[in-house]
Amino acid sequence: MKIAVAMSGGVDSSVAAGLLLEQGHEVVGVTLQQWPRSDAAELERHGGCCSLSAVEDARRVAALLGVPYYCWNLEAEFGERVIEPFHRAYLAGETPNPCLRCNAFVRFDLMLNRVLGLGFDALATGHYARVLEGPDGPELHAAQDAGKDQSYVLYHLDRARLAHLRFPLGELVKTETRAHARRLGLPVAEKPESQEICFIPRGRTAEYLAGRLPVSEGELVTTDGRRVGSHRGTPLYTVGQRHGFGDLNEAGPWYVLRVEPARNRVVVGRREELATSDVRLREVTFIDGPPHSELECEARLRYRARPVPAVYAPEGRLRLAEPFAGAAPGQAAVLYRGTRVLGGGTIAA
Repeated sequence: MKIAVAMSGGVDSSVAAGLLLEQGHEVVGVTLQQWPRSDAAELERHGGCCSLSAVEDARRVAALLGVPYYCWNLEAEFGERVIEPFHRAYLAGETPNPCLRCNAFVRFDLMLNRVLGLGFDALATGHYARVLEGPDGPELHAAQDAGKDQSYVLYHLDRARLAHLRFPLGELVKTETRAHARRLGLPVAEKPESQEICFIPRGRTAEYLAGRLPVSEGELVTTDGRRVGSHRGTPLYTVGQRHGFGDLNEAGPWYVLRVEPARNRVVVGRREELATSDVRLREVTFIDGPPHSELECEARLRYRARPVPAVYAPEGRLRLAEPFAGAAPGQAAVLYRGTRVLGGGTIAA
């Protein structure tokens, strides 16, 4: 097959390219230039999958493997489809997942369409997930390595796209991936993982938001309206957070229960108040199409959260079999049956 590999300069995508080449496929490496050029120097100091050094690493790996390599500029599209919605979500009191939006609206939309339009048979990435053939067509499944599984950020994929995607690392654990990198002689074999948001330096999300969004101090209140302190600006808080408050006039610990931008206040409470068994979803998609009746499943409400038995109702309501602490609006709720991804949606409330 003729396969384009999305290469980020990390060990995972580099090994994916190497394995596909060994399997006899015609491989071409492609890196998406998505980082805002105005912030390139800042990103370079902190690394990440969108830094210029990452592009150079990808180019070095492609040269070592002997495969053609290209860098496609999708900076404007990334800004429109990922960065701007990221800002708007925080202004609305939500906690967005930009990696999910990047996969949904850039990598497996714009990039995949361009790859297929250029005559490639498939697009491959270094994601830890599996595409398995089911009775009704391709299915998305969690990776063999539960600790590295990335199926959560891929729930939006449909069968038409799954048919043209390859995840060569889906059956591997991370130690095996690094072993392959050493065997192939890749210069990124021991490269640390990049886990931060690609356009924000590690650990500086609040600083990034404060420099780009209007923020003003306001009240921290309990659910009954009692003032217990102050906050630094609603975009800087997310449900479940227990730090970063201003002056407190009542002993904590306090946890964020709700963010209310319209009233410029943050509602806090005790940890037990975070728990909920009833979650409303919006923008719900299913790989097999929407169910017409209630659906028993397991729901994952955070990227690394443990799946919780649940029942999904067609109107977008998710009833959990046990309370979950910290279901944050803007995050994704992904629905599974065993290792198979059924679909998911954005938490509305």
